Order: sequence, then structure tokens, then C-alpha cells
Amino acid sequence: MTQQATAELIEQQEAGVLTLTLNRPERLNAMTVRMVEALLAALRRAAVDPEVRAVVITGAGRGFCAGGDVKAMADDESGFPQTLEARTILLREHMECARLLHEMPKPTIAVVRGAAAGAGLSLALSCDLLIASDTVKLTSAFVKVGLSGDFGSTYFLTKLLGPRARAFAMLSPVVKAEEALAMGLVTRIVPDAELDAEGAKLARSLADGPTITLGYIKANLNAAEQGATLAQALDHEAIRHIRSGMTEDHQEAARAFVEKRPATFVNR
Repeated sequence: MTQQATAELIEQQEAGVLTLTLNRPERLNAMTVRMVEALLAALRRAAVDPEVRAVVITGAGRGFCAGGDVKAMADDESGFPQTLEARTILLREHMECARLLHEMPKPTIAVVRGAAAGAGLSLALSCDLLIASDTVKLTSAFVKVGLSGDFGSTYFLTKLLGPRARAFAMLSPVVKAEEALAMGLVTRIVPDAELDAEGAKLARSLADGPTITLGYIKANLNAAEQGATLAQALDHEAIRHIRSGMTEDHQEAARAFVEKRPATFVNR
């Protein structure tokens, strides 16, 4: 196991699983410039590191992430530059966190308890899978502080909720566990005491899988989600399916199927 930490982000890597823990529990892990820059650097490394085969993002303490640090905004201590242009460039750079979680060629998992609000919710929804505690409370929150939304909020809500995204974003209801599951905002709900173990189990199963193939499955889904025509989707599927079939992992899986044993994937 390897571990490194800044004051606001803990990185822990073990057997192919990189766990990134937002670490401001006294502020419900509200995001600061320093936290987001550490998270972005970690995700950029993870996206290209062959030793990372699955990424987990979670929060320390009783909440996942309350979004941006509104108190720091009110006190003008957010760390953002002052001009419109410079603030926009910096924010757009920070929002690459959501894109990387959604598009890197490896499975990403949000493990969420308590509050996930604003940009915190956006980060959770950008992951491939979201496993949540029965204590979870999801809300857009942006409108409550006079902001229009960032970190992919409108994109992910529209993809997941369709026409219902408008009411969710504009009215900002607080959605609890079972309703969030029924709406399709979360993948699975588990008792709070079991959340960390179940999140680790899910990450382990994905990290032990055929990483190259999982990356291609994710790329196909993203292309379809982003508006690929049927012909384009078929083109993507054809080349990625053949490429997957040329991997050692496919050959191992085929042998394991015939021999009636679990496959051991090596990511080649």
C-alpha cells in the first residue's frame, strides 16, 4: 500500500485501487482551491498510470462533499483571481476533475455518505458508479447561493434525470437515499456501517477485471451518451470489440470459461 496526503486530500493506493479522500471533515469536505488542485493532479496521474486500475473518490467524516466553500466565498477567501477572464480559466481548469472521472479509461466509483451538494454532487455523478449510504442526502444547492452550477452539474443531471433535471436544479430539493435510488442518481444504497466495506469490495472487483476492456466499454458508453449516431456507435463498437479480443485478458477469460475457473486478468 502507498499513501500520500496534503492537508485536504488523502491518496491511498493498494493493489490497483486508488482511493482519493476529500479531507476537510469539519467543513463537510467543502472544496477549496488547494483541495481541487490536489484532486486534479491525482486524477491526471491516475488516468495514465498502468498501476491504477480503478479509482474511488470519497469524503472524510460524516459527509461526502458540501460543494464549494461558501463561507470562503462570502469572506472573499476563495483563492480565485479577480478578473472575469482569469476566474473563468481557473474554474474551467478545475472542472477537468469531473471530465477525468467520467472519461478516463478506468472505472471510477463515488462512495458517498451524508451530504453531496453542489459541485460535490457533480463530482459524485461524474463517476461511473455511485454507491451510497442510507444517510445520503443529495441536492443541487447552487440556486440557494445564487450560482448557476459547475463541475458538469447540468450535463450529468440532464443525462440521469432527463426533463426532471430542470426541477431538480431550479428547486434544489434534498433527495434522500431511497428516492435517489428510484430516480437513478445512485447505483446502490447500503447501510452506513457497511458503506466503506462495500465500496472497497466493488472497487476490488473492478480493479481485478479486464482493465483495457472496461476502458473500451466506458468509451463506447460515453460516445453514445454524447450523441453518436447508430452508425458511429457501431463503428466504435467494432474496432474496440476486435481490439479487446486481441488482448491477453480475453484469451485468459476464454480459457477460464472452458476450464470453469475464475479468470486472472493482467491488463494486457
